Amino acid sequence: MDIIRIIIAILLPPLGVFLQVGFAGAFWLNILLTLLGYIPGIVHAVYIIAKR
Repeated sequence: MDIIRIIIAILLPPLGVFLQVGFAGAFWLNILLTLLGYIPGIVHAVYIIAKR
């Protein structure tokens, strides 16, 4: 299941974080990072998924 979440995180980083943590602070941070730059959003999403 984590492999699917990582693939989703690469395509749509906020969706990958949402599937992992819901509407927690990490989700909103990921939206902000994705808006500032796509790569930081991906890195953060993969980190959140790999950490849990």
